[in-house]
Amino acid sequence: MRTPFLLALGAAAAFGAAAPAGKALLVELPPFQLAGLLYLGAALGVAPWALRGKPARKLNGSALARVAGAIGFGGVAAPVLLMFGLRAASAASVSLWLPLEMIATAALGALFFHDALDRAGWLAALGGAAAAIILAWGERAAGMRAGGLVAAACLCWGLDNQLTALVDGLPPERFAFWKGLIAGAVNLAVGLALAPWTAPARFAAAALGVGALSYGASLVLYIASARSLGATRSQIVFASAPFFGLALSALALGEPLTATHAGAAAVLAASLALLAFERHEHSHRHEAMSHEHRHRHDDGHHHHVHAGLAPATEHSHPHEHEPFEHTHAHWPDLHHRHSH
Repeated sequence: MRTPFLLALGAAAAFGAAAPAGKALLVELPPFQLAGLLYLGAALGVAPWALRGKPARKLNGSALARVAGAIGFGGVAAPVLLMFGLRAASAASVSLWLPLEMIATAALGALFFHDALDRAGWLAALGGAAAAIILAWGERAAGMRAGGLVAAACLCWGLDNQLTALVDGLPPERFAFWKGLIAGAVNLAVGLALAPWTAPARFAAAALGVGALSYGASLVLYIASARSLGATRSQIVFASAPFFGLALSALALGEPLTATHAGAAAVLAASLALLAFERHEHSHRHEAMSHEHRHRHDDGHHHHVHAGLAPATEHSHPHEHEPFEHTHAHWPDLHHRHSH
């Protein structure tokens, strides 16, 4: 279980740089153009890994619908809303409002995706909401406007997270490539239709670089984590991204750290600590299914045999599961999407 948590933490560190870097780039780039370049940078960053190896197997209709929804909500709408939010408030505050994505992911998971939280999880989600409200209140009217825009972006990303976690048969790097290419092209086209290109070339290059790290690498790491932990639990760890963004905002942009920031960060830290101790275990039945994803043979769910392959070796191929029932601590990954 340690590896998926570390993957989510790495995704958080990479994404944490997005708010302060985006704030600096908005000096020369309008929101739509910047959002487009960030996602095109993500596609370029993962292209060497996404385009090698055997072609991905054809996705079925439900998987294609999930991919389309994830790209539309998380790749097209959310980053533009975030850029407009950055125009209205400091990068430090926007960074600390991003835990709203965790709350949106949890709420959508409980309502629609069989990805529910226990009591400790909901208490932590409420703590994250309180931290975001503290920050928005601290910046008064401008902060509330920016908070609304960031909240809308986080709702879009929450839906994106839940849809993405259920897509099997498409490796994380290929998912990130197509999401970045399509979302980047759409947003850049809209941005150029709304305003002429005026930014110096160095700003475009910087935006592509930020996109490769904060959107490309971060997305690949997050998807790999979410397929093992479920979208909500991965968001629990990913919610540490604001701490990275807050530190970078202070170091790179010279933005002050206030008592409001400290109080909100403390509430958020307590919420994450509460979630870290959540444990879910009960007897459950696995129905027969056929899919493809990265897996190991020592996880209790993959009983097929490969000659010469060690049980702890991760690999990916299409495989089938026979129905069976057992009891163990588990997360809502690709094998555990059931009502509690």
